[in-house]
Amino acid sequence: MDRCKRRNPRFLKKERNFISGDMGCLASKPADSGGNRRRPGNIGEVSVYVPALRTRIVVMAGQEGPTITRTRRKTATQHGGSTIADLQQALEDYLPVLLGLVKDGNQLQHKVLFAWINQEDDLEETVMSNAWYEVLSVLHLMAMLSLSQANLLLLPRTSTDGYQPKVSEESRRASVDIFVKAAGYLDCAVRHVLPQLPAEFRRNLPVDLAEGVLRALCLQALGQGVDIQLGMAIDSTKATLAVKRRLACEMVKYWQQAQDNIMNLPLSNGWGEKHRLFVKWKFIEAKAAAYYYHGLILDEGNTEKSHGMAVAALQAADEYFKESKKACEVFNSAPPLSRNPPQFGTMKYLSEKIPKDASSKVRINRDLYSFEKIVETAPTLPDFALALKPDEFQLPAVDPSWNEENINRGQVGSKQFKE
Repeated sequence: MDRCKRRNPRFLKKERNFISGDMGCLASKPADSGGNRRRPGNIGEVSVYVPALRTRIVVMAGQEGPTITRTRRKTATQHGGSTIADLQQALEDYLPVLLGLVKDGNQLQHKVLFAWINQEDDLEETVMSNAWYEVLSVLHLMAMLSLSQANLLLLPRTSTDGYQPKVSEESRRASVDIFVKAAGYLDCAVRHVLPQLPAEFRRNLPVDLAEGVLRALCLQALGQGVDIQLGMAIDSTKATLAVKRRLACEMVKYWQQAQDNIMNLPLSNGWGEKHRLFVKWKFIEAKAAAYYYHGLILDEGNTEKSHGMAVAALQAADEYFKESKKACEVFNSAPPLSRNPPQFGTMKYLSEKIPKDASSKVRINRDLYSFEKIVETAPTLPDFALALKPDEFQLPAVDPSWNEENINRGQVGSKQFKE
């Protein structure tokens, strides 16, 4: 990004998640990128859905050349570090300088045009002369990079012992930290940046940056973080059924709230519709897990009622599990096409246990209770407070280069831009 920093910001135009492979300036217009915004026909394996998962950002993150169906965990750049980490650092360095445009009512706040190409909006490009729009877009990009990094971590890798691909414990733990970090960027965007934009600007924001989408992405990140926690609890001999049920029920709430936030938004194009399908799939999948563990705990009761409710809960878990498989197929077949990596963690375990335990429980209790006595509707899931919270990300202090009197007066010299 060094070349970009040496140019006048008035002429800088950045495209959301359309990054050149050499860490140079970011293209923003179809003429710059060689055509209309690209929607690849196939985006490979998806464990974490990233609405702005553009071809070039994936190539940059994985150094995979023109194809994006192959994956690697982390690749060294010419500087010796991770490409995603380098890009994240560049954005973190950019924020303090950018915030100088909005400090103390800086006259430059509305003097610089910022243009980004959209992904989930029907409008291809959004241009605004408001520096807060740029701050919002940068935070969105930082969150998308984090989700892309989590996706890479959660794609199973072939193990050295020759067994089927798996996700290591280290990768799973690291992904939880990344999820809460991504949620922190988005939470900051909603609580501290959106309110800074005048009502007119907020109405003209692309759907990519609509409050509902930002909130949904934040909740999605937290929901997937809890999913990983549940998978680790399943693997732990110390985790009780109560702990697993609580995690599963919390996961339902995260995904339900994510779905509520984007349900009525105009996510009509390929990326937006696929995003909606992903949230729907994960919400149904979470309900299957929650009803399964709720059913196991109910079955520990000693009353006829508790056993009947347990059967109903396990039957509900089985139905939701079947529905989740259909929702998964719909998501993957929606353009751009995708495929799921080999199962691991929560769903690998539950895909074996739910059908078996639901069938067994109904068969065992069939002689004791008629179908009429079995609760026809699934029992209400317990309501637990959500424990996983976004990181407390705060906007950084303004870069010291903005402290000079001439900059406060809006008189920016070429020396500062060159630096």
